[in-house]
Amino acid sequence: MGTDYASFTPMLKALSDETRLQIMDMLSCEELCANEILEAFQFTQPTLSYHMKILHEAGLVRSVREGGWTRYSLIQENSEALIAFLSLITREKEECICNPIRKSPGCKRQ
Repeated sequence: MGTDYASFTPMLKALSDETRLQIMDMLSCEELCANEILEAFQFTQPTLSYHMKILHEAGLVRSVREGGWTRYSLIQENSEALIAFLSLITREKEECICNPIRKSPGCKRQ
């Protein structure tokens, strides 16, 4: 199939946390400063930095320092690539990873 599963693993791991999903949802509307994101949560700035570092390292969020502030925005092309990947692996296709399994005589399908 040629799908590079490993390149999407960090993104999926980053999105496996409710807080980070909420942050992604917030950033889907517009670029936000760290303090604007913090207003939506009941945790400290270091905790936000931890979550943003994970999203940034996964390639989902871009950060720009402006003086003492950090502004965050989604990396749209990576989000779109992830959506396309999920669409690819969750639908039936000719070149499927399961083709060798289907040819196995060990399981009979109805």
